[in-house]
Amino acid sequence: MKYLLTIFIITSTLMATDFDTYLKNFDYKARTDMKIKTYEMLNLVEEGKAQVIDIRFREEVKVWSLGFAKNIPLNELPNRLNELDKEKLIITACPHNDRANIARMYLMLKGYNVRYLSDGFLTTVDYLRGDNAKEFLEELNKLKKDK
Repeated sequence: MKYLLTIFIITSTLMATDFDTYLKNFDYKARTDMKIKTYEMLNLVEEGKAQVIDIRFREEVKVWSLGFAKNIPLNELPNRLNELDKEKLIITACPHNDRANIARMYLMLKGYNVRYLSDGFLTTVDYLRGDNAKEFLEELNKLKKDK
């Protein structure tokens, strides 16, 4: 038990130190770099360069979801890191952006290249109607065929 407590204290201290460094170096560029808008996200997904993580609760996803996003609820994220593609930009998302930013911060401290969807899934859903939805799916299908 003492061993586990010691590891917890060391890990917490290291994360705090990393977070201290992050805060001390935070500037306007870092503020911009942590965010991504719907149109940028969709382009990166179409190009196969990003993995979108829907961090909403399972109940929310059962009501509505986006087929290109992988659901990993925020409270399950620590136990499901193996499902993330370290070769891609990870984009965390939720209806607005509050939980997405929490997930982004956590993943950043874990060493992932991560941004959060600043305009939220509600904007994405509004954008992906009619022709936009059709064009986006066509691009995704092309990407899947090329693999």
